[in-house]
Amino acid sequence: MAADMGEGHSDAQGGPVRHIPVLLREVLAALEAAPSQLIVDGTFGAGGYTAAILEAGASVIGFDRDPEAIANGAEMAAASGGRLKLIHAQFSHLLEHVEEASLDGLVLDIGVSSMQIDEAERGFSFMRDGPLDMRMAQAGISAADVVNRAKASDLTRIFGILGEERHAGRIARAIEAERAKHPFSTTRQLAGLIEKVSPRRPQDKIHPATRVFQALRTYVNDELGELATALFAAEKALKPGGRLVVVTFHSLEDRIVKRFFQDRSGKASGSRHLPAVQERKATFTAIGKQPVVAGEEECEANPRARSAKLRAGLRSDAPAGPTGSDILPVPNLVALGG
Repeated sequence: MAADMGEGHSDAQGGPVRHIPVLLREVLAALEAAPSQLIVDGTFGAGGYTAAILEAGASVIGFDRDPEAIANGAEMAAASGGRLKLIHAQFSHLLEHVEEASLDGLVLDIGVSSMQIDEAERGFSFMRDGPLDMRMAQAGISAADVVNRAKASDLTRIFGILGEERHAGRIARAIEAERAKHPFSTTRQLAGLIEKVSPRRPQDKIHPATRVFQALRTYVNDELGELATALFAAEKALKPGGRLVVVTFHSLEDRIVKRFFQDRSGKASGSRHLPAVQERKATFTAIGKQPVVAGEEECEANPRARSAKLRAGLRSDAPAGPTGSDILPVPNLVALGG
């Protein structure tokens, strides 16, 4: 499942983290999984949520874009008695594999898994030297492609928007100068340059490269675009009374999920400068107080839980709402071809 790349987290700095499903108890409470139900785990990962949902008696369809996650889940699927089906696909492709209004529940745990971080050859961690890759699906453009080919102005936007890096421009210009002499190929090479350009101060809680690596990972995997598309797909795939549960680890992700539920519950505020929008029947109502955050005990046991936020909605019988990039706050960044 997802691991945060934010402040103060051991996995953000590349340290080994034992995989622990974040907010597991809260996710199960929001899903209310039961026998005869069909639930999608859109981010299968190591199968932490799926195992608990199966234990509750429901059947699961698990999606993951990482072929290794699907391969590692084969044993769980074989032991499930036919109640677990694994699909190697991005969760945004949900409607290519399930029928509309067919699901009782869907859970998404957004981000990179601790297993991916632990593998140096995947290039997610700057504390383990490896190829500058970061591709969850192990296909498409890599982080090395981005830092070696993107204009400095585009790198500035990527680092500044997706990583909220305050030295984005300075780092981007340094990358542009360095790659002319030595193209970037490893995680340590990039992290080392960032350390020189933006040295770590005594009061800093995280490594200077943390936000840049977070931004590159998010960009390479189009994580925010994937999330937005998946939310629209989930709305169509859930039956009336179905439950959508989303766990995020970053403010940009949470903003998208929050906006989605606001729009679909009729609570999104429109602009006074735009024409009035015809009122639509709500497609979701909130499940409990939101966002749900981890308690002190879980945060102590699992540092990744500190920045986790859970939002959940109950699907009504209203038709799915409109889709489009103008509805959700997904940044518009330059596309870098493969």
